[in-house]
Amino acid sequence: MTDAPTDNLFFDVERSCTGKRWLERPGDSRQALAISQQFQLPEIIGRLLDARGISADQVDTFLDPKLASSLPDPAHLLDMDIGVTRLIQAIQGQEKIAVFGDYDVDGATSSALLARYFKAVGAEHQIYIPDRINEGYGPNIPALEKLQKDGAKVVVTVDCGTTAYEPLAFAKENKLDV
Repeated sequence: MTDAPTDNLFFDVERSCTGKRWLERPGDSRQALAISQQFQLPEIIGRLLDARGISADQVDTFLDPKLASSLPDPAHLLDMDIGVTRLIQAIQGQEKIAVFGDYDVDGATSSALLARYFKAVGAEHQIYIPDRINEGYGPNIPALEKLQKDGAKVVVTVDCGTTAYEPLAFAKENKLDV
């Protein structure tokens, strides 16, 4: 195996401490310079942005991302309107709502946020986080049976459930809205 040419070494580093070669991605030097000057950035940052394919009109968003511009509008998610309408009905009808979360940080946080909201609007609710060892990941039939037995009429899944076809079919057959 022969070494790559050294004319595009990044920061003139021949090899990293792990023996890797740092090679600069090729880019348009004029575009890189324009980015550097327009945004008052060091020349190396302009080169890196250009090499990543970041155009001048994308620089602000790339360097200062905002969550609102990075995520899709939830209203555009499939059947979101149906889910929202059902939750409104459950809250107004004082039906018990279960939040089925995941055991990781984003699942626990999502569950806590929804529980806080449901508490604020006076909705009866409970959180269910499956046991990672005994139940695995996501909705499962025994858990949905338990939630229904405990009085839940609606289950909101957070950070899980998108591929739980059998449990979701079970819920539908048993008139448990998920």
